[in-house]
Amino acid sequence: HLLQSQIQTTSVQDTMKSTLSSITSSASGRADTTTTNRRGEFGLMDPQGTGQFASNVLVKTVCFMRCSPSFSQLPPRDRSSLLRHCWVPVFVLGLAQEKIVFKVTDVPSSNILHQILLRPVLTNKEAEQPTLAGVYRLQICLRQLWNLDLSPKEYAYLKGAMLFNPAVQGLSASSFIEGLQQEAERALQEVIHLLHPEDSSRFSRTLRAASAIQTVSHSLVTELFFKPVIGNTNMSHLLTEMLFVH
Repeated sequence: HLLQSQIQTTSVQDTMKSTLSSITSSASGRADTTTTNRRGEFGLMDPQGTGQFASNVLVKTVCFMRCSPSFSQLPPRDRSSLLRHCWVPVFVLGLAQEKIVFKVTDVPSSNILHQILLRPVLTNKEAEQPTLAGVYRLQICLRQLWNLDLSPKEYAYLKGAMLFNPAVQGLSASSFIEGLQQEAERALQEVIHLLHPEDSSRFSRTLRAASAIQTVSHSLVTELFFKPVIGNTNMSHLLTEMLFVH
């Protein structure tokens, strides 16, 4: 069922691209066109080019959700909650799958990299702040996924495991969603065993790489990739319109 979200979705993607284009066009006059974010700590070296790649990945991310039969069976409020809370991990997996490489204007000091590598877990306050350290943490997450060289099926099931998160507060079908997550993880394990029967640690390494994505904050992804494009447009409203567009 999860893989069906990757099949015959061209028309849906085109519709969502049109929706995203219309929203971003109306917001372009309000968007910050500088290469750094409003806090002045970092910015993309190529905000327009990278923003376009990121927008394409965002469309595929929402399309993955919308075209998943299991996701479509959920109550609308649960779908909205999962969208708001889980779009970033699925989006980051999309960045990794598409091999999106981006550079920022500031070069990290060895001290920053040292802190990132020695502190795999951030405090809640730190995780919410779009910082340069957060940017390089994101890039480390991407490199970990690239080193695994995941197949399309592995990415699909891993996205499902990230999307169907029963820990999201306020879900009315949390038990069903937990079952979907377990189903995705079982399918992922089976695919890994089939493709890499000699690598007994690959499944655990894949889950660890995916777990690291949870440290990437929503505010960082929004500020870094979409703020120059959508301006002050609310990201949750944009995603909801893309998900439920007809």
